[in-house]
Amino acid sequence: MASLITAVRSKLLQAIRSVNPPGRWKILVVDEHSQKLLGSVLKQFDILEENVTLIESISNHREPQQFEAVYLLMPTTQNVDRIIKDFSDGRQQYLAAHLFFVDGLSETLFEHLTTSPAEPHLKGLQDLFVNFWATEAQTFSLQSPGLFFNTYSPPRNEAAFKSARSKLEEELRFVSKTIANVCITLNEFPYVRYYMPTHHAPLGPLKPNEQTRAPPPPEGSGRWRTNLARGDAARAYEVADTDFATKLLAFMVQQNLDEYKRINPEFPKASDPPRPRGTLIITDRSMDTVAPFIHEFTYQAMCNDLLQIDDGTKYMYKFQSSVGSYEDKVATLSDADSVWTAVRHMHMREAIDKLMADFNKFMEENAGFKGEGAASLNDMKDMLANLPQYQEQREKVSVCVCLPFSLHLNMAQDCMNLFEKHKLPLVANVEQCCATGLTAEGKTPKTLVEEMVPLLDSQEVINANKVRMVALYIQHRDGVPDEDRRRLYQHARLSMADQDAVNSLVHLGVRISRGPSDKDTKKKLKQKTSSDDEYELSRYRPLLRTVIEEHSTSKLDPTLFPYVKDSPIVLSPAASLKQPPPQTTSLRSAKPSWHKAVRPNVLAENKQRVIVFVVGGMTYSEIREAYSLSASLNKDIYIGSTHAITPRNFVDDLRVLEIAGVGSRAVPNGVSLAGAHHSYQEYYDEKYFTPDPPAPQRPTLPVQKDSKHSASKLVKTQSSYSGSSASLVGSGTVEKEEKKKKKGLFRF
Repeated sequence: MASLITAVRSKLLQAIRSVNPPGRWKILVVDEHSQKLLGSVLKQFDILEENVTLIESISNHREPQQFEAVYLLMPTTQNVDRIIKDFSDGRQQYLAAHLFFVDGLSETLFEHLTTSPAEPHLKGLQDLFVNFWATEAQTFSLQSPGLFFNTYSPPRNEAAFKSARSKLEEELRFVSKTIANVCITLNEFPYVRYYMPTHHAPLGPLKPNEQTRAPPPPEGSGRWRTNLARGDAARAYEVADTDFATKLLAFMVQQNLDEYKRINPEFPKASDPPRPRGTLIITDRSMDTVAPFIHEFTYQAMCNDLLQIDDGTKYMYKFQSSVGSYEDKVATLSDADSVWTAVRHMHMREAIDKLMADFNKFMEENAGFKGEGAASLNDMKDMLANLPQYQEQREKVSVCVCLPFSLHLNMAQDCMNLFEKHKLPLVANVEQCCATGLTAEGKTPKTLVEEMVPLLDSQEVINANKVRMVALYIQHRDGVPDEDRRRLYQHARLSMADQDAVNSLVHLGVRISRGPSDKDTKKKLKQKTSSDDEYELSRYRPLLRTVIEEHSTSKLDPTLFPYVKDSPIVLSPAASLKQPPPQTTSLRSAKPSWHKAVRPNVLAENKQRVIVFVVGGMTYSEIREAYSLSASLNKDIYIGSTHAITPRNFVDDLRVLEIAGVGSRAVPNGVSLAGAHHSYQEYYDEKYFTPDPPAPQRPTLPVQKDSKHSASKLVKTQSSYSGSSASLVGSGTVEKEEKKKKKGLFRF
């Protein structure tokens, strides 16, 4: 299976390697955003290994160099102007320029470049289409949590609907180009499906409104029986009732892919043997408003729920050294951590068992330990603290290898402590009954209120968990009378902000208030009971699992998930039975399947792909399902979203959803009240704008002419780039260059 991280890394390295100047050495020029993208998949050493002698920021003041340069930049008007400035007014910053844009360069900016004074110095130009964050092998993100408020926050008044909608459409256009980048990077031209709910109207700025809806049709037009005979006016008027964010986004993605294929007819490049055409499924957070509230007890989801992990990757913990002292360590949880990738989708109990088994094996092989081994997390902790050290060299090796065990020991121990402290066994049981509508015995829960109210009254249960229980109970009942809701809030002693979080579910299409004559909401997509539930507190499965499974068996309702354009030919049951059975690989296996020899009759590298995108945030339980279903369905499944969410972040965002995100972590000042920009390029330029820092002070310049030139140059914020470049130009030797690397002058 193609890893997204590997695919992006390969594209970036291929771009750098493709430039081979006569002098061998070259300079890499980046901007703020492209530098972060590079750093997410490559280490500085990897870049310098490609004969890159220096990495410079295009916004810094740079001295002219006698090397050719690789520009890796965002395609903004500002960056194009900076490139032109490097080769204008008698200035030649580098011997030549090789341009690589992270995203697609617009025709207008392309014309601007090719008709500028810089044109004779440009040796090549290529669009890479890698403007997305490959967070895991099968996961990608826009890292744009503010889009949650653009999508679901109601406009502040009737007059604001038009500007709010135009702003949302602009944001969706950016999202569509990012999704297209993922497809292009994977060399996939997929069918496109989108979620089309039937139980609620479009949400947020897309809610049908006189400001945005087309004028009503003339009277009498409704008497025509056929849609064609009714006329364009009637159809235009009614289209507002189905203008969901998922639909708008799906059509934009299709348009982007069609345009790319028109310019690149060979896309997608043929594979040998051929890969079946994949499918892109676009859904949004309103499809499953239960998953973000549930306590998950698989390792990655539980850690991100209970512990303070920044952006799902950075975790601070204390490591006990061999002398007994404690040191603060900041760990990065990524695919580079083999222990993390081995256990992240396991249930916490299984993860702890595996950690202890691997730790005992390590102790026997590396530390000369003889005995029964660790039988619990506390045993592991004691053994790590008393690790025998025989030699100085052995001590370094042991401590280095112990770091991952110490990290995950701390994380697992902290999770289990909070599990008991916050009464999560009781809380989670109520949550599972609400989410599934069944008890652990498979019966309808009849004592749910009796079990829940003592927990709401208890001071040992934190308010955040009470909010989650109340929100799940209201969804379980498909809304409750206002008086019952008030009593629930009173029992839980919820603050006004916490009450706002529950009440804001209406903006995601959830019914929270119910009258005596209201009927049940008819939803086409429902939670399916699973017969192989091993853990009573992990019975709920995200609805996304049902969607992917039904799509894979051609059972997904085409009215609930219609195709934008063409759809695949559905095989008859007899034909589908002739296909080779899927090879299932258990995620619990300690030995990854890729260690096995590849058999010639297994098309392991050409599985059909399913790419899922969730507008408004994806949960870690949904990320886990993508990996799990890849194995059970024998498909390559990728999942992406505007951002990854934890229950804590989701509740925090719901608290301020009504007021457009004011006070939120993502957009502290709230969603902008201004409408869309005049053009998409203008929006893009503003998104990736980086101000030029003040000009460097040069008090002892002998020639006035140089001073004039200096004022026209791009200026610097740090001296590390310019300092190292000046040194290298003077020496020009590899030996001195290596010394510079060791001194840390090449900062990235």
